[in-house]
Amino acid sequence: MAQARLSVNRLGLTNFRSYASVEIAVETAPVVMAGPNGAGKTNVLDAISLLSPGRGLRGARLGEHTRQGPSAASEALWAVAATITRGGESYDIGTGLVSAQGSERRQVRLNGAPASSSADLGDVVQMLWLTPAMDRLFLESASGRRKFLDRLVLGFDSTHARSATRYETAMRERARLLKFGPRDSAWLDGLEAEMTQAGIAMALARRETVARLNRALAERGGAFPAAQLSLEADIGAESLSADLARARMRDAEAGRTTVGPHLTDLAVRHTQKRSDARQCSTGEQKALLISIVLADARELSRARGGLSPILLLDEIVAHLDGVRRAALFEEILDLGAQAWMTGTDIEMFAPLKNRAQLFRVADSHLHASD
Repeated sequence: MAQARLSVNRLGLTNFRSYASVEIAVETAPVVMAGPNGAGKTNVLDAISLLSPGRGLRGARLGEHTRQGPSAASEALWAVAATITRGGESYDIGTGLVSAQGSERRQVRLNGAPASSSADLGDVVQMLWLTPAMDRLFLESASGRRKFLDRLVLGFDSTHARSATRYETAMRERARLLKFGPRDSAWLDGLEAEMTQAGIAMALARRETVARLNRALAERGGAFPAAQLSLEADIGAESLSADLARARMRDAEAGRTTVGPHLTDLAVRHTQKRSDARQCSTGEQKALLISIVLADARELSRARGGLSPILLLDEIVAHLDGVRRAALFEEILDLGAQAWMTGTDIEMFAPLKNRAQLFRVADSHLHASD
């Protein structure tokens, strides 16, 4: 089995969701957590996801992570701390919600030093995840598919989150000016210039990622279906500035920004069936998602000299037949990725016996299993 070169080796949670305090030590191999629903498995994945840029796999408000009921003594409302190994080097990462002067804010530390934001974590950690909530990704609104795409983009371009933040900040300020005034042309010009610069960076990074993934998906066959990705409502990089200027009156009347990369959608087609993903069965949609994530992991590993991303796969074996389960496990092992997987039945992970670290989870307690 190839050894993962990017892995969580120590994880500590304090006052985080169902955990008052817990420390977990693991090796670089895949990790399986099995137990009944509500045991606390997904909360561990959620904590790990907060060691990367953004709001984690649940996309929850920061305060929602705070444990309800008796809590461990801590200055933070909640905290997650970890030691990450990357290419032979260790990094200590910490993040949490602190209360100061009557307000709450997220704090991020990297090797003991304060980070400006969680976006800085993208320089150290690349992470991908799949959760049951994503099973309807192809059927629901475009915003979920954009978030999914942008998570994939982050692996190749750690500045993507900063570009998105710059764009959204300028977009909100522009919308405020258009709604409440003053409609100062010079001020609007400046905001639209910022939106254009950041928006073009976002669009180019998305296009490059889609091109990479299409190459990776075309190269690999196997148990999971091939997919073809494309972007819908993509912006014209050369015309974004002019488009924003022309849309001022329309945007003022609509109360929203009607042009820009915040409207881009990810379209997915099942290659063999020549059908849109939204028209596929629930099982095939999940298989397509897994196929895309595995292709992304392979491409990331290739681009980073064998450094595979950390994978967080919640209830991943649900609705997969034996052939696809075995194929998934072999792909993870071939990648040398540290995949954290959850499920209700530990027997579903039998092919990983002696090749993964197994934990039984009950009432937010983890117990190593043979």
